[in-house]
Amino acid sequence: MVKVNGNQTDYDGKTMTEILDILKYDPKRVAVELNENILQKAKYGYTVLKDGDKVEIVGFVGGG
Repeated sequence: MVKVNGNQTDYDGKTMTEILDILKYDPKRVAVELNENILQKAKYGYTVLKDGDKVEIVGFVGGG
C-alpha cells in the first residue's frame, strides 16, 4: 500500500505521472513530496512507487 495525502491506496507499481493522471492533477501545478523529500518534476515519469511509500501532493492556486 502507498499512502497518498494521508489515504492508503493500492498505487504501488505505478509511476508518479500515472498517479497524478488518476487523481486528475496537472503536473505543472503541483509539488510532490515522496517520503519527506521533494520529487523533481523531471522524475515523475520514471519514479515507481513501492509498498510503504508516503506521498503528499500539494496543488498551487492562483489569485490576487
